Amino acid sequence: MSTYLAESTCKSSWYRATRLALSPHTIYPLKGRPTMRNFEFLGNVTGEPYILHTNVFSQGKGNKEQQFYLWFDPTKAFHAYSIVWNQQRIIFLVDNIPIRVFHNSESIGVPFPTKQPMRIYSSLWNADEWATRGGLVKTDWTQAPFTASYRNFNANACVWSPGSSCTSTSPNSVEDSTWQVQALDASGRNRLRWVQQKYMIYNYCTDLKRFPQGIPAECKRSRFL
Repeated sequence: MSTYLAESTCKSSWYRATRLALSPHTIYPLKGRPTMRNFEFLGNVTGEPYILHTNVFSQGKGNKEQQFYLWFDPTKAFHAYSIVWNQQRIIFLVDNIPIRVFHNSESIGVPFPTKQPMRIYSSLWNADEWATRGGLVKTDWTQAPFTASYRNFNANACVWSPGSSCTSTSPNSVEDSTWQVQALDASGRNRLRWVQQKYMIYNYCTDLKRFPQGIPAECKRSRFL
């Protein structure tokens, strides 16, 4: 379990995706039974808004995408992108504003990442089969090199070992372990509602064409909690 923050900026619109992710895998997280939660900045057509793509994989189960337009141009300056991950929930934040909460719903059979130590990594990769306009816009390789920059990385986490409880690595145990029970207060819920009502452009929970047999079980819970 952990919380991390990194500031990021992307300098080109011609790449198809750059990713900042938590994953237990060291090479490529989508092989085998991936466990991962990530921010992905999708390449765009020049002049159009950038899309921030989020997803949660656990024990090989994914397909939990939410996408957002950002309320700023992410290529102009660094911004803070954070993930708080504890036993109860995963909170995605941009500049300390919550944009998404994924709750632990193991009690109703929804996989949740609680059993693996995690690593953080970043990548710049070609996802032009789907990332921009459903794959209609391809990577323009003449615009290379493509860059994504990160700074001010900060992490607070517990060191995993078999059979041990999760305790913070920080010596300031009370203050710095608050992430282990962190949830949204009333102000956080209001900001989450603002982002999701104004800037969310895709939510797997409302994609009835994708899930004709019924939306996933976790979607029956309010996303604003």
